[in-house]
Amino acid sequence: MSLFSPPRYQAPFKPYRRDDLTPAIKIFTAAEGLIKGALFGCRMCGNCLLQETAFVCPMTCPKGLRNGLCGGATPEACEVDPSRPCTWYKIYERAEKLGREDALLENNAPLDGNRVGRETWIDVVKMWREREDSPKVTEYFSDREKFDKDWENLFYDIRQPEWWQGDKKYHAPAYEEPISLLEANLRTGEFTCTGEIAPPLSVSETVICKKASWLSGYVAAANFTDNASASARMGSMAASKLCLDSASGLEPVMQLQARDRTRVVIESDVMGAAGLGIKNILCLSGDHHRFGPGPVSKPDQFDMDAVQMLWMLRRMRDDGKYLDGRNIKFRPQLFLGAAGSPFGAPPKYEAIRAEKKINAGAQFIQTQPIFDYNGFLEWVEALDKRNLLDKVYILAGMIPLKSARAANFMVDVPGVSIPPEIVKRMDNAGDKDGQAEEGVAIALEMIEKLKNTPGISGIHFMAVHWEAIIPRLMDESGLPKPSVTTLSETVN
Repeated sequence: MSLFSPPRYQAPFKPYRRDDLTPAIKIFTAAEGLIKGALFGCRMCGNCLLQETAFVCPMTCPKGLRNGLCGGATPEACEVDPSRPCTWYKIYERAEKLGREDALLENNAPLDGNRVGRETWIDVVKMWREREDSPKVTEYFSDREKFDKDWENLFYDIRQPEWWQGDKKYHAPAYEEPISLLEANLRTGEFTCTGEIAPPLSVSETVICKKASWLSGYVAAANFTDNASASARMGSMAASKLCLDSASGLEPVMQLQARDRTRVVIESDVMGAAGLGIKNILCLSGDHHRFGPGPVSKPDQFDMDAVQMLWMLRRMRDDGKYLDGRNIKFRPQLFLGAAGSPFGAPPKYEAIRAEKKINAGAQFIQTQPIFDYNGFLEWVEALDKRNLLDKVYILAGMIPLKSARAANFMVDVPGVSIPPEIVKRMDNAGDKDGQAEEGVAIALEMIEKLKNTPGISGIHFMAVHWEAIIPRLMDESGLPKPSVTTLSETVN
């Protein structure tokens, strides 16, 4: 058990190579590991973030997330292992006590495999000696402001390698004309809707084409989920391409989760998707392996999280660079999105997570389903306090309830808040048809509130296996259909 951090979920890293390690370095590394393990539960990741995470090691997170909590965490427990606390809740709470919430905004790099399992203290000392502007001990007493500034600069350069260079700044897109129809419609300022289609469990394209035809003309684009709940289906890229080639004319949003992918595969998949004409990418960290059907795959920590993915893809698009520095002759054209969790954690914490995604490159956010309107407003207000609403398009999530069973199921879904009165309405709605109609009534009531909410750009419909209801909901609520149908049309 460590002094400052939760216990490690996985064992400390070992070096990938040992041929360049002298006996003295091996002894020093072992000693460093013992001390840091006892204090912080250190896994010897080779890129220490303790100063940025209030001296709680983020690598004790079962997912290995280095930029904030996931959507399923609670104050009581980690979603992966309920017997342990959420590491990132501990980080947020301690950062708040220390007045260092601003430090949590820095975009932290993924691990460098050549550095894991190795010492870091000797590297710190070397850089301290080599730099002309290193903090001087005497200045700690004579010029504390300069000492603190030099200290921060030193450790920024230590934890931010040349190939990453993460920061706390907002990075606006480096292009002017809209890349996709979804972006073009959002730019008009009109209320814009998107939908969601789960790829089939088979290789048949019939379901995709049929559901796409239902939504065509109503929503500006449709998401294709990427093995949600760690359960295998047709891939999101393939489903998006089938939609793109179908007669529906519906534009896809390809969801891309980091769980099963290394950075190399993420880069490769995105380049492939862009080459196929897929423009909209929703970046997700992904559900943990344990939520999928057995047998569960080896639960390694994620190579990247959603914040890192957004940072990497934005730079591929805007700077024309792969993560390793190679130039991209023909850059991918991407409209980048992220997920939002209004009810996953206290709004002040979720707003920090949202700001990191927006700063990294998220241009639109699709939220978890909204059943608790007042709670949703608290999240929107937290984003507004950070001046985020003018930097991103917010699409409020909407799940129309088809049955009382669905309503009761949503009660236990991490990151979802469904008031008891809604569950009661569904329970008292009578037979199957009555429950479906009550679900429609509840959805229409929420749509009316959402479409009149400042800062909200549209609604994202997640009608799980009930996509046919979306046109009815839009017609009866008076939601506008997409006004831009080709990119040649003028967008004001």
